[in-house]
Amino acid sequence: MATQVSDHAKKGNSVGVKFLLELPKTLSTSSKKWHQAFIKIYSLRTILNCAKHTIRKPGLFPRSISYTAIDLDHYQGDFTIDQETLNNLVKNKNQEKLESLGGPNGLVSALQTNTRLGINEEADEIQLRRSTFGFNTYTRPPSKSLLHFVVEAFNDVTILILLGCATLSLGFGIKEHGLKEGWYDGGSIYVAVFLVVAVSAVSNFRQNRQFDKLSKVSSNIKIDVVRNGRRQEVSIFDIVVGDIVCLNIGDQVPADGVFVEGHSLHVDESSMTGESDHVEVNLNGNIFLFSGTKIADGFGKMVVTSVGMNTAWGQMMSHISRDTNEQTPLQTRLNKLTSSIGKVGLLVAFLVLLVLLVRYFTGSTKDDSGNREYNGKKTKSDEIVNAVVEMVAAAVTIIVVAIPEGLPLAVTLTLAYSMKRMMKDQAMVRKLSACETMGSATTICTDKTGTLTLNQMKVTEFWSGLESRNASSSLSRTVLELFHQGVAMNTTGSVFKGDSISSEYEFSGSPTEKAILSWAVEELKMDMEEVMREHDVLHVEAFNSEKKRSGVLIKKRGEITVHWKGAAEKILAMCSTFYDGYGVAKEIQEDDKVKFEKIIQSMAAKSLRCIAFAYSERNDNNGTNKLKEENLTLLGIIGIKDPCRPGVKKAVEDCKLAGVSIKMITGDNIFTARAIAVECGILTPEDETNEDAVLEGEAFRTYTQQQRLEKVERIKVMARSSPFDKLLMVKCLKELGHVVAVTGDGTNDAPALKEADIGLSMGIQGTEVAKESSDIVILDDNFASVATVLKWGRCVYNNIQKFIQFQLTVNVAALVINFVAAVSAGEVPLTAVQLLWVNLIMDTLGALALATEKPSNDLMKNKPVGRTGPLITNVMWRNLLAQAVYQIAVLLVFQFRGREVFDVTERVKNTLIFNTFVLCQVFNEFNARSLEKKNVFEGLHKNRLFVGIIVVTVALQVVMVEFLKRFADTERLNWGQWGVCVAIGAASWPIGWLVKCVPVPEKHFFSYLKWKKRS
Repeated sequence: MATQVSDHAKKGNSVGVKFLLELPKTLSTSSKKWHQAFIKIYSLRTILNCAKHTIRKPGLFPRSISYTAIDLDHYQGDFTIDQETLNNLVKNKNQEKLESLGGPNGLVSALQTNTRLGINEEADEIQLRRSTFGFNTYTRPPSKSLLHFVVEAFNDVTILILLGCATLSLGFGIKEHGLKEGWYDGGSIYVAVFLVVAVSAVSNFRQNRQFDKLSKVSSNIKIDVVRNGRRQEVSIFDIVVGDIVCLNIGDQVPADGVFVEGHSLHVDESSMTGESDHVEVNLNGNIFLFSGTKIADGFGKMVVTSVGMNTAWGQMMSHISRDTNEQTPLQTRLNKLTSSIGKVGLLVAFLVLLVLLVRYFTGSTKDDSGNREYNGKKTKSDEIVNAVVEMVAAAVTIIVVAIPEGLPLAVTLTLAYSMKRMMKDQAMVRKLSACETMGSATTICTDKTGTLTLNQMKVTEFWSGLESRNASSSLSRTVLELFHQGVAMNTTGSVFKGDSISSEYEFSGSPTEKAILSWAVEELKMDMEEVMREHDVLHVEAFNSEKKRSGVLIKKRGEITVHWKGAAEKILAMCSTFYDGYGVAKEIQEDDKVKFEKIIQSMAAKSLRCIAFAYSERNDNNGTNKLKEENLTLLGIIGIKDPCRPGVKKAVEDCKLAGVSIKMITGDNIFTARAIAVECGILTPEDETNEDAVLEGEAFRTYTQQQRLEKVERIKVMARSSPFDKLLMVKCLKELGHVVAVTGDGTNDAPALKEADIGLSMGIQGTEVAKESSDIVILDDNFASVATVLKWGRCVYNNIQKFIQFQLTVNVAALVINFVAAVSAGEVPLTAVQLLWVNLIMDTLGALALATEKPSNDLMKNKPVGRTGPLITNVMWRNLLAQAVYQIAVLLVFQFRGREVFDVTERVKNTLIFNTFVLCQVFNEFNARSLEKKNVFEGLHKNRLFVGIIVVTVALQVVMVEFLKRFADTERLNWGQWGVCVAIGAASWPIGWLVKCVPVPEKHFFSYLKWKKRS
């Protein structure tokens, strides 16, 4: 029996339910027993209370209640604000509404979160927030279906013409020979066309799905949030309303929210508003942050108010479909090549059609019985139309074979395959063009930290004054307290320690910040929470790669102090005094300055990153936010060790062997940079005589443009460089004709990453701004992965060249054979269906076989192609012309002397031509596996797809010849005839071997023609 409970009872019960739900988990055993007893008593009283308030319907006979039914509403939590209010709050920048909620602190309370501790990270809490406020995902536009690609394939003009010819042929065939016999010619063309369309559509559909998967991976970025008082990384898709998000330079704002704390925060809102000016965000002015915008400067925290489709960014992105029709430079070049070949094919097809029509209407052609096909008025109109349709179909099929539409497919296949494999090799491709462009790279400009080194930093040296120190026990209390202030208050990192005694410290932030915090906590016994409680931050100057320092203005019980930390030589230049280890302040004399510089140089020579700390007891720039930058007191210098990655020296050697120049661009001082470069193999003993091998960014900047162009190729290491120096170097190298790849991780690296031919951002340390400006993301920040990308880039280019060589051989042979046969005999030996089958073999199956070859180490022994390297090289022309001439010669002998040599009928002769032609392509496919290697079987066992395609092709060819006589217009062949076909096809192997012994000039053949024209 349904019952109703009064509001008074509901309120009373909800308090009890809330109390029970918020039961602490850290109760002792005895406390748990007392609590269980309380639950039993309370539950009994609750049920009795509900029973008292049950309402009986009038007119019903009263009866004793044997049970009470309680309707418990879905528990939504005690959020005092709804989603609609939150949406309007940020979208409309409603400052009044925010003030009515009690400002940012009131909003944080309403969302049941905490600025310092964040939300509870338990699964139930996260799920409750998702069910109440939504998920941080947006509805993606539907992917293109298989039907879309089928329709796209049918839109090809040549396919439509062939379908028209097939329809006419089918109609006339049925009319002339009846349904049982008349459908073969037209039906065969239909089946062949549909087979070509199906394979093409399925292949494109699969590649599209592959690109979609990679797109989802690239959008899954990591965000720093605070949960349970602990700073941690979570996926952007796991962000919920109420999360406290930590924002640093280069981060993407993951959702709409309100700024709660931070300093010098500037946001780039150009993705939302189109305005290029950065917007300042602070508690006294603009306080709202929008999803999809980027942090341009400073750092801070925000509370998330809206996620996913409740944000303007989510609604905008849900209507934007990703363009998968991106044309890479190589595809553009191939389209021109396809167009040129197509024009030649069109001309040949027109001439063939013209010759066939003239011969037919002049009575030069005869049927199988030896009678003239055209007898003027005696010939039926149906027969004339049918004959003309067959001629048109043959001509159109020649066009189909001539146009290498497999080239774009081969590019798509090899790009998709390489993208998938590169993901496994720790490289995520964001722009397709980068795959192929990387293969042409001549210079790689790389960062040091995290790319050439492990990015596992640790403080290994500490100098206080002019003495080296090992522990805090040797420091005075004054210096120690100042160090605690300088480290704890001037950092973007954080320290977390669990409640249990055995729990260890967790450090978050950049690797440099983590190393400093770890040293301060473990060696200097710093209590970060206590230091932060005692001090108030008045102003912060955030670190960036140009200033190479960060500062903070703090206040403690009325005393104002300035703290700076940064590159040792930069901080030293700002100091006039220093503390020795005993807390005595001394002036920095000239000889003291020299000693400090030697200390910095000695640490740098050990590959240590030198960071100095300085302070001043007051800020002379009263009334302004600008921090004091001179007459500071030096507290000490630390040296941070960041070891080289184990495989980086081998990777650098591989790149050099491949003819690619490696340049290291770093913000470290010149001594540290030189030491690391020697350790990594970038600097060699030969470079000691090159005075331009190592220089500082400032020196490069002061050169004239002419001097830069003269020296840039000799520079191996640029130290103390700014992002502008990196951009300047990239521009100079490109001006000299180099194809430049650049690595970068910071927001300020974005211009250089965009300017470079290939921008490589770092997946771990890279900011979202850097990643969005790049073409490829190196997921493990490892230079060895950059070398792997170079190898894959060369593999893509090489695979395309293999396929071009293979396809052009078929095109030349097919066009010449059909043209000569049409002109001399008045008929084409290869029918429309046979040519379509050849087209399928060389376009789709050939592309699959050759475009999925894995990269070999031999690719790294070749010189880079560069910016102007020819697509079809002299080597390719040598290989394809030799094979094409051989095939043409053999098949023309078959055409004109085949019946006499083999003593066979016309149909068997044509079948021999068709079979030999196909088998020549099958054997030549092995030759195409390598452009210059004589052993074309090397590594064959590793490419199962290639072997499988060859087996399938041969099997289908046997079926076409032996079992589909009417469909393919063939006759069965005996064992001897099959042996002849196989032997002629196999002869392409020794021919290919011999041809590769013939040397070719490095200078491209067409360059001689251009030179003659100029002369």
